[in-house]
Amino acid sequence: MEEIEVKFLNIDPKLIEKKLKDIGAKKIFEKLYKRRVFDYPDLRLDKQGAWIRLRDEGEKKMLAFKQRVGVETHDGKTSDKGMEEVEVEISDLAKTAEILSKIGLKEKHYVENKRIRYQLDNIEFDIDSFPKLEPYLEIEASSWQEIDKAIKLLGLNPKDKKIFSTYQVYRLKGINVNDYKEITFKRMVKN
Repeated sequence: MEEIEVKFLNIDPKLIEKKLKDIGAKKIFEKLYKRRVFDYPDLRLDKQGAWIRLRDEGEKKMLAFKQRVGVETHDGKTSDKGMEEVEVEISDLAKTAEILSKIGLKEKHYVENKRIRYQLDNIEFDIDSFPKLEPYLEIEASSWQEIDKAIKLLGLNPKDKKIFSTYQVYRLKGINVNDYKEITFKRMVKN
């Protein structure tokens, strides 16, 4: 299923929160996400711009397959055409990780991020903070028309939107996530 979302990098979170409140968006939550990313030992998913994500969202646990679509570069300088995502809620992170291991996947890395979510109608606005990155805004909706509407409501420049993964944002900072086994707000541990 196509994931319809864009990112706006290097935002001022306080200014964006004010704009979101001004347009009537409601704050839904503020929490820490913990994700474990899996691939085959030969990194065949990574070579296809794909990965398996196991994410602890607090009250929910999610398993997802994600794949970049229309990849032109991996350096973060060029937007992709989109993202495919297949996601399901699970009940047990440890057992799911064990299943992934049993079918031949290995854990590539563990990454934390802080997320503040606002919602207006069916549009989600996430202010994301990751270790070593400036905060960015992610807008997700059910259609590209809704994305355009959200961009206009916030007074953002549509030319500044990015369609790519957090890994590409790290690449823009000169950080290859695959070089790390752990990226948290307290430390970054290399492989």
